[in-house]
Amino acid sequence: MHEFSLPAEQPPAHTTVLLVDDEVRSLEALRRVLGDEFEVIAAAGAREAEAVLAADMVQIVLCDQKMPGETGVEFLKRVRQQWPDPVRMIISGYTDAEDIIAGVNEAGIFRYLTKPWRPDELLQSLRDAAELFHTQKLQLHLPAQALGPSVAQDPRRFDEHGIVHEPASPMRETLALAARAARYGLPVLITGESGTGKELLARAIHRGSERADKPFVVENCGALPDELLESELFGYKRGAFTGAYGDRLGLFEVAHGGTIFLDEVGETSPSFQVKLLRVLQEREVRPLGAQRTRKIDVRVISATNRDLAAEVAAGRFRRDLYYRLAVFPIHLPPLRERRVDIAAIAQYILDEVNASFGRSIAGLSTACLHHLAQQEWPGNVRQLHNEIQRLVALHDGNGPLPAPAPSPAARDRAHGGGGTLRERIEALEARILEETLRRHQGNISRCASELGLSRVGLRAKIERLGLERSFALDAD
Repeated sequence: MHEFSLPAEQPPAHTTVLLVDDEVRSLEALRRVLGDEFEVIAAAGAREAEAVLAADMVQIVLCDQKMPGETGVEFLKRVRQQWPDPVRMIISGYTDAEDIIAGVNEAGIFRYLTKPWRPDELLQSLRDAAELFHTQKLQLHLPAQALGPSVAQDPRRFDEHGIVHEPASPMRETLALAARAARYGLPVLITGESGTGKELLARAIHRGSERADKPFVVENCGALPDELLESELFGYKRGAFTGAYGDRLGLFEVAHGGTIFLDEVGETSPSFQVKLLRVLQEREVRPLGAQRTRKIDVRVISATNRDLAAEVAAGRFRRDLYYRLAVFPIHLPPLRERRVDIAAIAQYILDEVNASFGRSIAGLSTACLHHLAQQEWPGNVRQLHNEIQRLVALHDGNGPLPAPAPSPAARDRAHGGGGTLRERIEALEARILEETLRRHQGNISRCASELGLSRVGLRAKIERLGLERSFALDAD
C-alpha cells in the first residue's frame, strides 16, 4: 500500500487573502499574481481592512508596511489583538531594519517579504500561510486523541508534506534523520543530485522546528554573481553602489527568528565564502555601505549537489565553512536508488498535473509504470515530473496514461546499435510484435496463437512496449 506522507487534510480549496495597500497599482499587481489561486479582497487602507475583517472570513492578511497614518506593523498588531486567527504577513521596501524586525515579532507576523517581490516566492509564501492557517484550525477543533500522540504533545511536528515514499523506501532513513534535525537548531547540510527535492526537505525541517511560525527564506547561491549575492543576503544602504536608491533589507535579516535556505552553496566563490563564514561565526551582518553590524538569529540550512568534502580536499571550498554548514549532514538518494517509490511518486505527480491541466486521467497503465521504473532519471524527481506532464499533454481521453512508444534509437539497438542487454531484448521484442500485429492486422487471437502466448499476456506486452496506439486491435 502506498504511503503518501501528507497532512491529514488538505488546505481549503479557496483561501481568502486580504490585501492592504494604499497604492492602487500595487493592489492590482498583487491581485494579478494571486487571483488564480486565492480569493482576493483588496482594501485601500486600515479602515477598509478592519471592516472586511469584521464582516468576512479571512485566512491571510498581506499588508504593505508604508501606509498613511500608521505602518503596516502597527496595523497588524491591532489585527493580532482583535482578529487573532488570520495568518499575518507584511511586504515592504522600507528602511530601518531593526525597528521592522522588532515589530514583526511583536505583531506575530508569519513572513516578511521585501520589494521588489518575486511572483514565485510570493505564491509559495501564501501557500505556506494557507497551510499554517489550516493546521492551526485543525488543532483547535479536533480532540487531541484524533490528532495522534505526536501532534497532541507538540504541534510542531515534522511534516513530510509532498515527500512521497513507500514503507520500504531508502527515504525512510533520510526522513528519520530530517525529523531529528527539525527538533534542534543545528545547521543542516542537505546533499544530493539536482532534482531530488532538497528544498522540499528543507521546508519540512523548518515546519517541524520551533521556528515554524517565523520566516523561511530561500536563496539560490549558484544563480548570482558575488556582488548581487552579497546585496541579496546582507542588504545594502542607500548610495552603497550605483543604482542603490534606497536601503534594502538583506535576506538574513528578513529571516530573523526563522530559517534561511542557501541552495547550491557549493557554487560560491572563495571570496564570498569568507564573508559567509564571518556571518555564521559572529551571528551578525553588515549591509553594503553600512558602518555598523546588525545581530541576527537565523537557522541555516544549506544544500549542494557537489561533494563538498572532495571540494575541500581540492582547495575549492573552505574547510572551516564546511564544518560550520555540515553540523548535521543529510543525504537525499537519487531516484534510481529508490525505484520502489517511482509508482507512488508518479501517481502523486499525475494528481497534481490533472488538477493543473484540468484533466481527469484515471491513473497510469501497467505499461507506463513499467516504463518509468526502467529509466535512469538523471534529473531525478524533477525530470519525472516533466515526463508525466509531457505524457499527459500527448494523451487523448481520460483512460490510464499509456507508456510512450519506443524511440527509433531504442529500436535500432536491437540491430547491434548499442544499449544494455535488456534494452536490446525489448527493442527486438517490439519489432517482432510489430511485424506480427501488422501481418494479422491487429487480431489479438491470431497473433497470440502464432507467438505461443495467451491473449492476456500478449496484451500486457503490447501495453508495456507502447504499441497499442499503432494498431486497431481486434480480439476476434
